[in-house]
Amino acid sequence: MIQSTLRRRVGGFTPALVAALVFGASTPVAAQVDGPRSPDITTPEAFLGFEIGADYHLATYQQLMDYWEVLAEESDRMTLRSIGDSEFGRPQLQAVITSPENHANLDRYREVSATLARARGLNETEARALASEGRAVVWIDGGLHATELLGAQQLMQLVYDMVSLEDDETLRFLDDLVVLATHANPDGHDLVADWYMREDEPTRRTSSGVPDLYQKYAGHDNNRDFYMANLAETQNMNRVMYTEWYPQIVYNHHQTGPAGTVMFAPPFRDPMNHYLDPMLKTSLDQVGSAMHQRFIVEGKGGTGMRSTAGYSTWWNGGLRTTPYFHNQIGLLTETIGHPNPIDIPFIPRWQISSADLPLPIEPGPWHFKQSVDYSQTANRAVMDYASRNREHLLYNMWRMGMNSIERGSADSWTVLPFEIDAAQDEVNRGDRGDWERLLRAPEDRDPRGFILTADQPDFSRVEKFVNVLLMNGVEVHQASADFSVAGTTYPAGSYVVRADQAFRPQVLDMFEPQQHPNDFAYPGAPPTAPYDNAGWTVALQMEVEFDRVLDAFDGPFQPVEGFRIDMTAAAIEGPASGAAGFLADHRATDAFVLVNRAMAQGGDVYWLTESITVDGQSYPEGAFFFDGESLRGLLADGAAETGVALRAVAERPAASAMRLRPVRIGLWDRYGGSMPSGWTRFVLEQFEFDYEVVYPPELDAGDLRDSYDVLIFPDGAVPSGTGGGGFGQGNSASLLAELPEELRDRVGNVSVDRTVPEILAFIEAGGTAVAVGSSTALGFHAGLPIADYMVDESGEPLSSEEYYTPGSVHNVKIEAGSPVTHGLGERVNVMHSHSPVFQVDENATNVRVLAWYDSEHPLLSGWAWGQEKLQGGASMLEADIGAGKLFLFGPKITFRGQSHGTFPLLFNGIYYGTAQRDVMF
Repeated sequence: MIQSTLRRRVGGFTPALVAALVFGASTPVAAQVDGPRSPDITTPEAFLGFEIGADYHLATYQQLMDYWEVLAEESDRMTLRSIGDSEFGRPQLQAVITSPENHANLDRYREVSATLARARGLNETEARALASEGRAVVWIDGGLHATELLGAQQLMQLVYDMVSLEDDETLRFLDDLVVLATHANPDGHDLVADWYMREDEPTRRTSSGVPDLYQKYAGHDNNRDFYMANLAETQNMNRVMYTEWYPQIVYNHHQTGPAGTVMFAPPFRDPMNHYLDPMLKTSLDQVGSAMHQRFIVEGKGGTGMRSTAGYSTWWNGGLRTTPYFHNQIGLLTETIGHPNPIDIPFIPRWQISSADLPLPIEPGPWHFKQSVDYSQTANRAVMDYASRNREHLLYNMWRMGMNSIERGSADSWTVLPFEIDAAQDEVNRGDRGDWERLLRAPEDRDPRGFILTADQPDFSRVEKFVNVLLMNGVEVHQASADFSVAGTTYPAGSYVVRADQAFRPQVLDMFEPQQHPNDFAYPGAPPTAPYDNAGWTVALQMEVEFDRVLDAFDGPFQPVEGFRIDMTAAAIEGPASGAAGFLADHRATDAFVLVNRAMAQGGDVYWLTESITVDGQSYPEGAFFFDGESLRGLLADGAAETGVALRAVAERPAASAMRLRPVRIGLWDRYGGSMPSGWTRFVLEQFEFDYEVVYPPELDAGDLRDSYDVLIFPDGAVPSGTGGGGFGQGNSASLLAELPEELRDRVGNVSVDRTVPEILAFIEAGGTAVAVGSSTALGFHAGLPIADYMVDESGEPLSSEEYYTPGSVHNVKIEAGSPVTHGLGERVNVMHSHSPVFQVDENATNVRVLAWYDSEHPLLSGWAWGQEKLQGGASMLEADIGAGKLFLFGPKITFRGQSHGTFPLLFNGIYYGTAQRDVMF
């Protein structure tokens, strides 16, 4: 009876709105952008032969490039440019879209956006005047994760709509905005689209089984690179976002939405990173609300927020999250859809309206074109908000930047989660607490800046860290003369990073520890997993030495110009000719570049196994000796390029040594590509190690010692149990017969029964194996006298309620005694992410501990619930097996190309196993 009454009362409403009112659910509605269009603009269907979003069709990146060139010729609303080349050399395109009148003043609008973003030197009146003059800059991208097929396709539709539509709303957008339509991954787009379209019969098309990572090194981790900027595409985008255009909104498209819905869009859940300006959170919520409101107005149900997915504003590093640390509103949506029609499943809990899912959607069939339409609604909601709030966005970016400058210019405190926990404990004990004592202790105030002294062993690593900062738009200075701060004298050439700058959140996040709150849904609940890492402090991962300065300071500081710097050139000291050879300090990681170059040229290189002093210069254990005057030219060029200092010596050093031999390296990978393996490739190439990729079928074939001296097994290569085998991640055996012949020898996984015996035979015959992360299971398969340290009294693995450590930076104690630890010092910071920890039998004779947790508090940055349980556990091991070596590194020593402090462990392991030992000069 109630429903009948309602139906009578809403007889004039649309069916979608009736469904929303009666059932709280909607059926799909067409996009609201079908206004008048210019007849002079080529349609996607006319150019491609199909409409964007058509079932069983994908446009390739080449087609996108060709089409955008046509649109740029036909429209005066758009200019097309390449922001740089991809890793495989494709131009990475960006369409700059605004009104013809704005195009005539584009340089001025870019200058206005940059001036407001940097904030310095502007008062409020001047900022408001610039905000009134400027145009809001909105970044909308697509294609970052290439197997999320919607992103690049919807971007093509966006560009077409913006250059062809003639409706009043679109014209308003063009007047008020500069839209940067940016393709985020050209290589991946072509790889995946070509793979999908390879079948002539449309219904046989599939995006499954793509043979390689869709970014040369990182695959899906290309969205984990934005604070580090290792990858060419990341550098291209960072340059635009943080040194050129400074968009106020950065909208990053992803797939797929939560099952039973269509899309996730902000607002996001807690926790919020403690360095972010509070205005950022409220701005995010406003834009997110505007997006959801537009979907409801258009009758498009199924868009959720907050609790419908796990995204927060804690983590730095993603295309939509790194902007937060630059006072930019970073948005992410996750949307369902595929060229092959799908169904929205029936998930009962998503069929009732709630604050986080205002308008559910009915289960049923779903087509790719509907996803493209939803994407355009989201794009237009963002542009509409930016248009209506143009001056607010521009002014607010200045305000947040000025807030950072003011906080960095005075005593300020960041309230941290564990400080609140301690304060609450006092209150719980009946003591109201002295809030200033608890939260405003003078020694706990935020630093006014950081000094990276020039007189540290690996200054090249410092300059690589400086590049990380510069590629994120951080202002860096360098001392032109010696100077003193707080009683410490620093040499000329030292770098200074001040906190009184607009991007202060990024500065603090790169130097200071993250302190993730203890996140539990209720007392006794399992931990609520963070979206990505809990801690990542790059200065700690890169092991650069720096001083925190708590008071105002100044000195002979000059700004460092440019998006990145070259390494400060070093020279060869000592005799100018007739040298017996040349010495390099092992603590300089780029010394391995010189080692690899010298050996590639046929030179002899030695690794000293004891400390020496030459001409008053002390070298710890591990110094490299390059034998002979003939290497001078190569080394001089290398020193100038890498910044590694070298010393020519008249005589060979009187020290024991190992003679290094050229090494044949095999790096495990699998069909479809492994991200840890891809990052390892990146690291090896950066330091000029030659290697071959080894797939499981080759490992299974045996006789590995004939082809390789070292095998590297990154995280995820070796199974922990008795399993293994199979076609490969994300594939099925039925696809094997359909693969091109040249790809079939990649198919398979490492198996315990077949592959592991061949690996162990390789080691026993004198080979070296390096296993990282979960692949350290190889040590258990080898029968080494080791056990899992993280177990309870009954031998069962600790539960997450007892011990939980997502990706976080820990500190471990180095055990001297093995050359594998040369160059590291007494302690090292490691990326610990659910990493294995070992118990070594006290009677073991063939296993040596390389590093262990010697403290109840090894956590430096992030979250480690129950971290005290790590104390006493071994983190890294070296084992003798037959005539060979097995190295087990529990932490991720090449983590995403970030953990420079632990790279030497891999490089040392590569050369140590095959080196000729006990050489005496």
